[in-house]
Amino acid sequence: MPLITVSYTSSRQSPSLKADIASAVSELTAKILHKDPEVTAIIVKSVDAGDWFAGGKSLAEQKLASYWIDIHVTEGTNTKDEKAAYLAAMFKRMAEILGPLHPETYLHVDEVKGDAYGFGGLSQERRYIAGKLEVSLKAA
Repeated sequence: MPLITVSYTSSRQSPSLKADIASAVSELTAKILHKDPEVTAIIVKSVDAGDWFAGGKSLAEQKLASYWIDIHVTEGTNTKDEKAAYLAAMFKRMAEILGPLHPETYLHVDEVKGDAYGFGGLSQERRYIAGKLEVSLKAA
């Protein structure tokens, strides 16, 4: 159910790079944050290293890769330990995919209230209530 946006820069090029990133993000999100890959949406965008600055220099100058991952999940569905493990595992996996990473590489887990977040026209709160009442989503 999460919506994940990945912006990245890397000198590595491959026809499958975006798919590799999406696959790794989906896998770690399912494994560590327990999110269903069937309802996980991932947007992957490449940014030119000359347009990405950290520490006052472009990453092209520094010959380093980086990423910004922004993931939206329903508030209260993950523990602090799960989020910490997710950040660490993602940093390791993305370094394998993108190459050496700048230390100023970010991942943000946005916890959104269940009544203000959802997909398919229904909030997560409605989906939760329907599940608890064992009624159709339409009835919720």
